Amino acid sequence: MAEKKTMLTQEGYDKLVEKLEYMKSVRRMEISERLKAAIALGDLSENSEYDDAKNEQGRLESEISELEAKLRTSDIIHVTESTGKVVIGSTVVVRDVELDEQETYMIVGSTEADPENNKISDESPLGMALLNQTAGVTVQVHAPGGVFDFELLEVK
Repeated sequence: MAEKKTMLTQEGYDKLVEKLEYMKSVRRMEISERLKAAIALGDLSENSEYDDAKNEQGRLESEISELEAKLRTSDIIHVTESTGKVVIGSTVVVRDVELDEQETYMIVGSTEADPENNKISDESPLGMALLNQTAGVTVQVHAPGGVFDFELLEVK
């Protein structure tokens, strides 16, 4: 079975590479030191420090594997010229029709989604509704909280 492509902006790709390097160097070394200290305490059968360090090591190695897979399957989005349509990497200005509130979002791949910093996934209800749309349209968003209308004011 083919692995799912990980859609990333260049910034998102660079952040994942940086995180992976930190985990492989700094975090691995920290956990190694914890294991050495726990082993020095003796009797591993009743050594909770050793068990905790081994569990943390397992979680770290799992996360490293996941990051490596994401980077291996990554497809970096290069937005060079605006076509006027919403694509991954676009910044959009939308207006919630019901609340008459305006918001600016960047559409990113699911790996980079960070709603607190206005980066929404192309797989989110709003992201999916906006993909391939042009300014001036109103889209219906089917979300867990109901159906909402958003007017797409601008695509950057």
